[in-house]
Amino acid sequence: MALGMPKALKLNEPDGTLRRGERELVAPTEPVTMNSRAEGRAEPISSPQHLAVDVRSVSLTFETADGKVDALSNVSLQVAEGEFVSFIGPSGCGKTTMLRVIADLQQPTSGTLLVNGMSAEQARLARRYGYVFQAPALFPWRTIEKNIRLPLEIMGFSEHEQRQRAARYLSLVNLTGFERKFPWQLSGGMQQRVSIARALSFDPELLLMDEPFGALDEIVRDHLNEQLLQLWGKTGKTVLFVTHSIPEAVFLSTKIIVMSPRPGRIIDVIECNFPRERTLEIRETPEFLKIAQRVRVGLRAGRSYDE
Repeated sequence: MALGMPKALKLNEPDGTLRRGERELVAPTEPVTMNSRAEGRAEPISSPQHLAVDVRSVSLTFETADGKVDALSNVSLQVAEGEFVSFIGPSGCGKTTMLRVIADLQQPTSGTLLVNGMSAEQARLARRYGYVFQAPALFPWRTIEKNIRLPLEIMGFSEHEQRQRAARYLSLVNLTGFERKFPWQLSGGMQQRVSIARALSFDPELLLMDEPFGALDEIVRDHLNEQLLQLWGKTGKTVLFVTHSIPEAVFLSTKIIVMSPRPGRIIDVIECNFPRERTLEIRETPEFLKIAQRVRVGLRAGRSYDE
């Protein structure tokens, strides 16, 4: 990347040393930079970083009653620790499928995939990622605190540790004081913040987010975008984020992956080198608009408006 992003902060591993099996990343070519003069591009700069996700030539074909469906085709992607990477493209282009493959919820037909230096299955079994779905998926009969504690109960954390972690992550998503409320007593945006807190409660290295704000109105969505950036800054997690919104992708991301209609392919990788601390006003800057236009051009090149 043209501007080096700091390594992920590990709450339980402060030394940040390279673990066995991890690789190094060399920044992709042709990043969009804030100071670039030539169509938003700059000369590539090598910046070794630890890899959180390493996808090599992954394809996925579904067998259906009507025949084969190619969901992903020859997808290669490297994500460094601490990055915020957004996937954008038309419905059915494989964005969610890509997240599910990384999470080992679906297996690719071909290609290789490493998550934090291990296979997707090993990463799942080691609980190296948290998953935030499109809907909050909270249990209505459990209080907010007990919803957050659910994965901790399953993983065998002590009662004391469960309470500490629930309080900590409720504070991080600005919901302290709502511990004894039930999901139906909270707004949609607040419920999604609970879902994020639950996904972070066991301190995973990777956060997978499948269009978590898509059903919310624009005002709430903008507010949650700002809060998510603050949360990312405080935790240093690697985030993979699916969205249909160009402004959301540009505002949140260090890198944007533009995907084509099925079969899902990566047609552009765009670097966003904005400061980590940013406000919504940045959306009016020439740099922001230039990146948004490149995303739009990529989507048109993939014929997303015609199919």
